[in-house]
Amino acid sequence: MLRWNADALKLYVILDPVLCGGGRGMVETALAAAAGGATLFQLRTPQWKKRAMAECARELLRALRPLGIPLIIDDHADVAAAVGADGLHVGQADLSPEDARKVIGPQAILGLSVGSMEEAKLAPKLGVDYWGVGPVFTTTSKPDAGEAIGLEGLAALARAATVPIVAIGGINRTNARSTIECGARGVAVISAVCGQPDPEDAARTLLTVIES
Repeated sequence: MLRWNADALKLYVILDPVLCGGGRGMVETALAAAAGGATLFQLRTPQWKKRAMAECARELLRALRPLGIPLIIDDHADVAAAVGADGLHVGQADLSPEDARKVIGPQAILGLSVGSMEEAKLAPKLGVDYWGVGPVFTTTSKPDAGEAIGLEGLAALARAATVPIVAIGGINRTNARSTIECGARGVAVISAVCGQPDPEDAARTLLTVIES
């Protein structure tokens, strides 16, 4: 398990099996994006059974561990623990952070989705390592993401945050810089890398924008 470093939030790629073309496609996309500078990956497969998710996670870990890049599992604490992933990300309706921590252990990375000031007020008590804040912009990659909070909402939540935050939701090369200027430590993207003709170039371009 890799040690947590908030700098890993800089370019956080969420792997989507539909956009990437299945399990093998997600591994290939991850390796290409890593070559382009991606700093963290999340495996998100909402329509998959857990066994298939675990098998894919193990393949991703074999590819990413030698590169020192963490792999986060979305939602399924049992899968994260079973495969020895570097962490878990939970939403407001998923397993609570307190219960998730019992499953994944004290050293694993734990992220939480935060999309409102009401959620932000409770989050400091939950012992998470970072917040995924958004959706900042309208997104089609995650239909249940909720209403966009905009840059103003992102900035307000960044000021309220007690841990580093990563901006998520409709982020691409044209608007990534604005989210960093609002106080995000990095950006989380799906379609801006997954499904792109050249994921390595897409990641490199995003990283250049972020670091500028």
